[in-house]
Formats: sequence, structure tokens, C-alpha cells
Amino acid sequence: MASRGQRRLIPESRARLHDLKYEIAAEFGLPVYNPQYAHIHPSADSEFAAELGEFKGSANVEWRYLTSRQNGSVGGEITKRLVQSAERSLSEYGTL
Repeated sequence: MASRGQRRLIPESRARLHDLKYEIAAEFGLPVYNPQYAHIHPSADSEFAAELGEFKGSANVEWRYLTSRQNGSVGGEITKRLVQSAERSLSEYGTL
């Protein structure tokens, strides 16, 4: 984990990682509340996940109410996708 005073190399990446976190949570069927979509409908994330056939509930929760395993699976998937993206980028430039 980066220290609070550490400068980020690409500050714009924070927003994309935030979006990716909620995207993966929806794919996994986790009913996580996303304040970005609160103005649309309070249960928009759950509805999206239900459309994917992953989540049958109706209430959104905060990250702190999920289990460590659920939160860890989201973090692990983020890491997996970032590594795949980096490998793809490197192979396009002939580095790998």
C-alpha cells in the first residue's frame, strides 16, 4: 500500500481504477453501493448485476459490510486485469 504522502505517477488512473472496482463488483454480483450512480436510482448497481444474472438481492451495501474474501476477490481481479493489460501493451511493442 502506498503511503499517504507518496506522489502518484499517473493521477488520472485513480478514477479508472475506481470505476474498474465497481465494474468487477457488479460482474461478481456483489451488491456494492456506488455513490456515482445514486442520482440515477438507489439500487442501480444491483439492477445491473441482476441483469447479468449474478445477483438476486435488492439492497446495496458499503464495501465495509462485505467479507474479506469478497473484497479480496475484487482486488485480485483488478490486479489480474492490470497485469494482463501490461503484458498486452508490452507485447505490442515487442518487448516480451
